[in-house]
Amino acid sequence: GSSVRGRARISKVGNRKLRNLLFLCSFNACKHNRACKEIYERITAKGKSKKLALIAVANKLLKQSFAIAKSGRPYDESYVSVLPR
Repeated sequence: GSSVRGRARISKVGNRKLRNLLFLCSFNACKHNRACKEIYERITAKGKSKKLALIAVANKLLKQSFAIAKSGRPYDESYVSVLPR
């Protein structure tokens, strides 16, 4: 769009140490986690900054870890969620 507000920034709400750890973990996730690698490549292919892509990967890691903790199942890379209609 043609927003006049400038560039979007990451929110500073929340635990700073946890946010920092998730960002640092996103570097390794881009190399070894298939879902995170796909997100990173898709965002950078659109011409977005690498830092923005890493923040999106950190968000994906947070969602994955919450889903694992909530379901109690071990991580399965080939798992595909099926939502009821």
